[in-house]
This record gives sequence, structure tokens and C-alpha cells, in this order.
Amino acid sequence: MLKRLIALLIFALMLQPAWAEEASVPDDYVNYIELKPFVANFGGPGKSRFVKCEVTIQVSTPAAHHAVNYHMAQIRNDIVFLLSDQTEESLKTVKAQQTLAQKALKIVQDVLVMEEGEAFVSDLFFTSFVTQ
Repeated sequence: MLKRLIALLIFALMLQPAWAEEASVPDDYVNYIELKPFVANFGGPGKSRFVKCEVTIQVSTPAAHHAVNYHMAQIRNDIVFLLSDQTEESLKTVKAQQTLAQKALKIVQDVLVMEEGEAFVSDLFFTSFVTQ
């Protein structure tokens, strides 16, 4: 009787309940993470200049979404420093803003590689961008 109970217990542990199955992620999974708006001063000494922008990050897996949210404080900090480091010239044109978005993407990917071992983020773009 004891052998039968042990065998039944082992068999039950080997079965994976339906609710425990991981949800399959489609190959074309895309998700966007909207970051809270950034406000930073830029341009160095002299007249105070400000930039306000909204950033959206594109991820392709639920694990990437989790990793970005987990490291959000460091990601936001590094983006604020990037924005503060800019000059009026580096924010003036759309092409300059696209270049800045690529730099921000690289920063986010570097943080995730350092902390998680994988870049996770496939794109980053500004959904609004205002300088004053």
C-alpha cells in the first residue's frame, strides 16, 4: 500500500496542471512601455533651457517587459543624465532627436545587458519632444 501511495505521489508531481503551463508567446509579440514624462535642464551654464519628452520603449517578450520595469529607476536616471548633457544644437532638428533616441536606446540596452545579460529592448522613440 505504501509503495502504491509513493508511486501515485510521484506520478502526480510529474504531471503539470493546465493552469501551470506557461502561456505561449506568439512569434510576432510586440509590446510598448510608455515611460512617465522626462523633464530636464540642458545646455550648461547661462540661460536655463529645459526639455520635456515622453519616451516609449518597444520590447518583444514578456521577460523583456519585466526586465525593463524591474530596472526602471536606473533607466530613467541614465536617460535624464543623457538629456541634461545635450546642447541646443543637439536637440534642434528632427534628425538630431532621432540620433538622441538611438543614444537613449543604447543606454537602455547597456543597462539591461549589465544587469540581466541581455539587451531585451528592440526600439525606443520619443512620442513627444518639447524644448524651451
